[in-house]
Order: sequence, then structure tokens, then C-alpha cells
Amino acid sequence: MKIIIVGASGTMGKYLTTAFKKEHEIVTAASKACDIDVDITSTDSIEQMFTAAGNFDALISTAGPTFVGPWQKLNDKEFRKGVDGKMMGQINLVLIGQHFINPKGSFTLISGALTHDPQKNFANASAANGAVEGFVRAAAIELENNVRINAVSPTVIENSPQYFPFFPGEIPVTMKQLEFAFRKSVFGANTGQIIKPY
Repeated sequence: MKIIIVGASGTMGKYLTTAFKKEHEIVTAASKACDIDVDITSTDSIEQMFTAAGNFDALISTAGPTFVGPWQKLNDKEFRKGVDGKMMGQINLVLIGQHFINPKGSFTLISGALTHDPQKNFANASAANGAVEGFVRAAAIELENNVRINAVSPTVIENSPQYFPFFPGEIPVTMKQLEFAFRKSVFGANTGQIIKPY
């Protein structure tokens, strides 16, 4: 199976690349240090990524910049980091990618527990996550050629301890739990699902 991993230079992306490349053809994409450079806030860049990668069977996205910081600093400009990044960036991966994906392929986007369990400093991420999950449910009933779409929604992950203080009382998701949530989406039969690895 040919799998594109967008956000492959990040913590989750690196782990998933290592896990899946033993079994499948992996094309890595990110803003730097990957097979293909991509800026998911640019539709032109996304189009160029898919053209360079060619037809594929599955896309995994672990990408999605958002504003993280105090409520008092949140304004229109900062809020658009999540709108242009985690929300529209991932939505455009699907809207553009549907023209390159093979029949019976799948898209797996990233959302997060902040959708339903907000924490201070993450209002932008909570809103973007909610939009992504709504899109996943809607796209699942309209994508053609038996193409599936799901989102993986973790809480804070064990390999990102810098975020632990922002999630008091949360038990971090292990990288193995995260991996198997993505496996369920990519290799399973579900579509339109929000998969929680905890």
C-alpha cells in the first residue's frame, strides 16, 4: 500500500512513518526534512505535493498548526492560524487529494480531545478540531469510489511531555495506542468515525 504521511517531520508523524514503512511504501511530506515539501495552508503547495507523489492508497495527516496561548492574546489574526492550518489545511488535503487517491483508499485526519474536553490556552485548537470532525462525518457520505475518511482524536501524547502541564489529570496516550488508532482507520472498514486511542 502506498501511504502519504503529511506532518511526517513531527512527533506523531515520525513515529508513524517508522511503524508503517516496514510494511508499506511511505511518502513523507512536511514543511521540511521529508520526501516532499508541503505547506498545508497553501492549496497550490498541496496540489504540487499530490502531483509529485502520484496516485496513492491512503493519506495520514498529523499536521495542523494552531495558536496556543493565553485567551487575552487570541484575536482574529491568531485564530486564523488554526482556521488556515489545522482546519482548512486538512480539509484541502481531502478536497484536492480525492482527485489523486485510488478507489477504496482512505484519508485519516487528526483532531483531538480538545474538541469535547477544552483546556486553557487551546480555544483555537478546540474550534479547529470540531470543524475537522464535522467535515469528516459529512465527507464520509459524499466521497466517491468507496473512499473512506476518519479522524484520530488523541489527548496529549506521551512523546510530547512539554504539553503535560496544560492537561492536568490526563493520562497521556502511548505512541502504540496512537499507532493502532491510525491502523484502525487506514486498514479497517469504518468511515466517518472519530477514533479515540484511549
